[in-house]
Amino acid sequence: MVAEKETLSLNKCPDKMPKRTKLLAQQPLPVHQPHSLVSEGFTVKAMMKNSVVRGPPAAGAFKERPTKPTAFRKFYERGDFPIALEHDSKGNKIAWKVEIEKLDYHHYLPLFFDGLCEMTFPYEFFARQGIHDMLEHGGNKILPVIPQLIIPIKNALNLRNRQVICVTLKVLQHLVVSAEMVGEALVPYYRQILPILNIFKNMNVNSGDGIDYSQQKRENIGDLIQETLEAFERYGGEDAFINIKYMVPTYESCVLN
Repeated sequence: MVAEKETLSLNKCPDKMPKRTKLLAQQPLPVHQPHSLVSEGFTVKAMMKNSVVRGPPAAGAFKERPTKPTAFRKFYERGDFPIALEHDSKGNKIAWKVEIEKLDYHHYLPLFFDGLCEMTFPYEFFARQGIHDMLEHGGNKILPVIPQLIIPIKNALNLRNRQVICVTLKVLQHLVVSAEMVGEALVPYYRQILPILNIFKNMNVNSGDGIDYSQQKRENIGDLIQETLEAFERYGGEDAFINIKYMVPTYESCVLN
């Protein structure tokens, strides 16, 4: 009876309740939260009440692709190129064991272009410097080889490696002016070359008030692409602009304007 009286008195007078009992009484009851169900879009699960639709995966347009062994490396390691490394006060350069003008351009020039994908020394040095040497001395031997150069150029650009793209763009600028009609001969191959340029065209470094040293080294990919497209238009003949515009819609003519 005494215990019942104490309980009744506590219920009537909540101020006299012990502190722990009062705190427990004030806490809200836990609400059961249903687990969310992650589902793909446009599926039956996506229509369920507790489902959370997973977003689309990243497209990976700028993601670098893995490199593959090149034919250039194979031929170099086998000693099939008439070249050697020479050091002088200005740095490294290629010592050609034969006159460059006497080389078989149908055989050697596509192999050197295949080496554009290389990123390790000495392969990348020999490939890039070899290309510039052959373009400088090639003359009328270059034009007939153009169709064989397209796949190596496309493979180098498709790696989506910033360094490789910059080197390839400089090579393309040299190729266009290396001999007569080369610029016009490249026009039918814009569909293979220009898609990657369209992706990276607006990739410029925003350095604000700072100095962009990549411009001095000509390593700003957006500027190099603009320079290359302008060179294509200048040396590609009357059909160059419309074909560039078709593949790179944001390009504006540097000749018509």
